[in-house]
Amino acid sequence: MKMSFRWYGEGNDSVSLADIKQIPGVTNIVWALHNKQAGEVWTKHEIAEVQIQLKPYGFHMDVVESVNVHDDIKIGLPTRDEYIENYKTTIKNLKEFGVKVICYNFMPVFDWTRTDLFHPLPDGSTALFYEKSKYPNMFLPTSTCCPI
Repeated sequence: MKMSFRWYGEGNDSVSLADIKQIPGVTNIVWALHNKQAGEVWTKHEIAEVQIQLKPYGFHMDVVESVNVHDDIKIGLPTRDEYIENYKTTIKNLKEFGVKVICYNFMPVFDWTRTDLFHPLPDGSTALFYEKSKYPNMFLPTSTCCPI
């Protein structure tokens, strides 16, 4: 097992790589290209930029989170084949940089849903939170939903 830390990237995370380097035992960064839309190819140049950022700290980039699957694949539209090819290219590009684990989700339409990104807990910390009562009909099927 390798000690890893989720990092959201320069400009996206208040925790710096220098901060993470101070955590004993952390050797790997779980990262992503958050500027990429689902279905876009992650280019070798973009991946190399992350590698350059991690190198001075000695972090490995074995795990990527959020290589999102395009909705056209999820709901089976004819355009899915183009996005499948893009995803395959992204996988091949990540492999060249030593990535061994690619996290994704396959939830159609919604990536993830929370009603509160900073829900207060009794100890003073915060957590992600979803309160169903705020959106009671959000996930009910409708006749206008996407055809499969």
